[in-house]
Amino acid sequence: MLVRSIYKNSLVLGAFALLSIGLIALFHTLTKERILAEMEAKLARTLDELIPPSHYNNDVYHDCTLLASQDKTKNIRFYRMRVDNKPYATVFTTTAPDGYSGAIELIIGITAENNIAGVRVIEHNETPGLGDKIELKKSDWMLQFKALSLATVPADQWKVKKDGGRFDSFTGATITPRAVLSAIRRSLEYVEENKDAIFTQPSNCGAINERQ
Repeated sequence: MLVRSIYKNSLVLGAFALLSIGLIALFHTLTKERILAEMEAKLARTLDELIPPSHYNNDVYHDCTLLASQDKTKNIRFYRMRVDNKPYATVFTTTAPDGYSGAIELIIGITAENNIAGVRVIEHNETPGLGDKIELKKSDWMLQFKALSLATVPADQWKVKKDGGRFDSFTGATITPRAVLSAIRRSLEYVEENKDAIFTQPSNCGAINERQ
């Protein structure tokens, strides 16, 4: 009787585990499309903010390629904008790992001439009232980079003035702008070094802006 009871309980527990797994899988399936749609809508809003749709005429959400990051630790999605199949700009995400309160996630647009089309913050944990001035709703500090390049601002000038660079920091907060400026400089250098690959590799990453 004891063995039979143990066997019966094992079957019940096994069935419950399978049911739980099935419910989790079903929930994932039902919510996956909604989550992807929300991510694509967010991407669309950000892309349009950086580079207006009137500036290119390709299907940017499906003209995307994966390239290894500078440190070779991950792949990054590069969305390509073209005019009559000629390269116009690319938009991609980058990380400033050395923010005051951790990593700062950015999205940046850079033209085929290696000029900045725009930079926005996707996610951060910087101090409210200080480092959060990288948000547009808090200040216009991020807008100053539009149209700049390594030709107009040499690599050694992409620093805050306190470090001998060109750009102002925030009152009481130097670490945050220092981290952002370093990430922007690295992004400009990356695109300059890898422009051919960015614009000639086949599309292979779909429409959703997520790290691989």
